[in-house]
Amino acid sequence: MRIIKHGHACVTLATATATIVIDPGVFTAPGALDGADAVLITHEHPDHWTAEQLGASDAPIFTIQAVADQIRAADPAIAERVAVVGPGDRFEAFGTAVTVIGQKHAVIHPELPHFDNSGYLVEADGVSVFHPGDALTTLPAAPDVLLLPVSAPWLKISECIDYAREVAAPTSVAIHDAVYSEAGLGIVDGHLARFLEPREATYRRLKVGDELTLGG
Repeated sequence: MRIIKHGHACVTLATATATIVIDPGVFTAPGALDGADAVLITHEHPDHWTAEQLGASDAPIFTIQAVADQIRAADPAIAERVAVVGPGDRFEAFGTAVTVIGQKHAVIHPELPHFDNSGYLVEADGVSVFHPGDALTTLPAAPDVLLLPVSAPWLKISECIDYAREVAAPTSVAIHDAVYSEAGLGIVDGHLARFLEPREATYRRLKVGDELTLGG
């Protein structure tokens, strides 16, 4: 499997059977869906999907009901390609196994709406990768790779560190990184490396366009 980093929370997971794109939003450059076989969307916020991004591809879209409703309101033609999934569901996306995990977005502020959010555990080529969306959802067993949110209005660095340690993935790859400056992200990188390396865990932040190859 290859992980290809796009802007912010968007990644491509290229497996032996499918090219899956997760969360192409407003901070993701056009073209992220080129060659996509399937698209996964974690929640409704525009940094995780836009009609413009989805309209650039004919790939089927898998997402939760709240997002499906917004897609239908934005563009009924795109909604024809949407399959609604929910927490606990497991499905095959062109031969690649996907499990839907989690139900709620992290709390931004108690007085704001508490949005739905489901992450996706993608398993293929002997490798498991978890994209949590905007949540700190844990798993029954550690995935090989955690796509780790590192900057957000709902997140502070101590929570990010503790989440990565609790999930205990051998490798954590930074996502959700468009809202900090490079200086701020450098501080985050330093803290995460400092806390994860003693646990024999690797932390990486890929630049847009970079990729990481996993497994054989």
